[in-house]
Amino acid sequence: MKSNQSNQNANYIIGIDIGGTITKIAGIGGDGSLSCLQVRATDPLASLYGAFGKFLSQNNIQLDQVQHIMVTGVGSSALKEAIYGIPTSVVDEFYCTGRGGLYLSDLEEGIIVSMGTGTAFVYATPDKIEHLGGTGIGGGTLVGLSNAVLNVRDIKNLVKLAQKGDLRRVDLSIGDITTNAVSNLPFDATASNFGKLSELATPEDIALGLLNLVYQTVGMLAVFASRGNGGKEVVLTGNLADVPECGPIFELLSTMFDVKFHLPEQAQFATAIGAALSYEKEPIVQNFS
Repeated sequence: MKSNQSNQNANYIIGIDIGGTITKIAGIGGDGSLSCLQVRATDPLASLYGAFGKFLSQNNIQLDQVQHIMVTGVGSSALKEAIYGIPTSVVDEFYCTGRGGLYLSDLEEGIIVSMGTGTAFVYATPDKIEHLGGTGIGGGTLVGLSNAVLNVRDIKNLVKLAQKGDLRRVDLSIGDITTNAVSNLPFDATASNFGKLSELATPEDIALGLLNLVYQTVGMLAVFASRGNGGKEVVLTGNLADVPECGPIFELLSTMFDVKFHLPEQAQFATAIGAALSYEKEPIVQNFS
């Protein structure tokens, strides 16, 4: 495998996040450069080696330029040996999520929300990373409900439908049930998700309602988590952070509840980036060499 001149003396630390269906990889070069990619596969080891090989090829990196590989995610338990003889470590997933979220947002403290198949909430500072808990509401919820209700199995197709949807034919708003002010809530705030589902609602309307249901649920849990930890900074990460409808929904929640939601670039790679940043740090679960 050929290497370009600029990479010949680099020592790369590779972070790999093995999810249920998607594996993400992030590489940090000796010069601080960052590269990321993801692959989809149902078998964790197949996706790990596939992502690793693709990453090396796309970035013109040779095996002997990789100093260490840090592996995390639900599929990391399948790893039983060093990858291609390169020193390899398994690192705690929540630690990686917290470290990657702070790195991408350039914050010193915050709630890091990892929106994957489900959703995890992590409190992170430079000195402390704590898993606060999670919810089963996430990308898996979207895919499952979309399949059951709309017969749409691909989240990309769900998002395309939602772009033409109208929530007024799906969700019950504060303005639908009262003309009096309710605390700091605007009249178009959701009082009940799918509480006003009209028989005239289109697949596009329902698709937008599903997205709104998931993002609002995750957003409110993030608000509660931030209040419980004395901060107002929340960083959104994971694949669901890469959906266009994500930003506007969280911006509304930010205005309503005085919480700043950060949506950094490469947010979907936060845990893989955090894995790479975890080199020579704790907590290491297992080492292979």
